[in-house]
Amino acid sequence: MINENDILDMTCLTRAQIDAISEHEHIDMVAAAEMGEYLMHIHHGPQKVQQMICEDIAVALHADDLQAARGLYKALKSFLVDHPIALRSNS
Repeated sequence: MINENDILDMTCLTRAQIDAISEHEHIDMVAAAEMGEYLMHIHHGPQKVQQMICEDIAVALHADDLQAARGLYKALKSFLVDHPIALRSNS
């Protein structure tokens, strides 16, 4: 039987990246994994994931939550290394 870990492992995103989507969209990890996987396969989807993570970093910094901001920055860095297409312009 397939479980939550199997679903999370089937995506092209890391757990930290899925967690960032989960927090940004206020959804559970499985739904975030599904959303993230979908976004990674549509036009400008990777840029949307990057935008979500960047917005969460800004929220964390605004709340003076440096630990969360650092974690999100680490997730952003690994995302951009794994998915350099996200660096391309949204235009």
